[in-house]
Amino acid sequence: AEIKNISFSYLEYDSIDDLDGLYIKLIEEAKKASEDAYAPYSGFRVGAAVLLESGKIIRGSNVENAAFPSGICAERTAMSYSVSNFPGDKPSAIAIAAMNGNNFTYTPVSPCGNCRQMITEEEFRNNREIKILLYGENRILVIENAASLLPLQFNKEALNLYHP
Repeated sequence: AEIKNISFSYLEYDSIDDLDGLYIKLIEEAKKASEDAYAPYSGFRVGAAVLLESGKIIRGSNVENAAFPSGICAERTAMSYSVSNFPGDKPSAIAIAAMNGNNFTYTPVSPCGNCRQMITEEEFRNNREIKILLYGENRILVIENAASLLPLQFNKEALNLYHP
């Protein structure tokens, strides 16, 4: 047996003003999306904004449902909309912001496992990394790709039943 290590690096910013203007806009759109979330049960409202290659920004928010787990996360809402409505316009970045009650979270909120899987599938499908921006009132994290958040992910290659 051999011990292996998995690690990744990310950038941490103290202020949104330290980011590139396009990423500031993307985070602002994610914040707006979180304000529109439907979260009457948890009060935890999440917004996501996907930046497409064309420069178009697609917003999505979480939508809860009394019949748990029938709701959907903000990231999957935004990503599904972009894939369905702009199939040739590949995602290049996604920003995520969350509110607990009426305030944005102090620390950044990371996507859940389902969302990580969906974003990595888009990276795999498009052969292109998707930058992840996680907004928090006290800091913003910028991660180069979703695969960093989901090492050893399940993907299309795992479905191959035959060895070459």
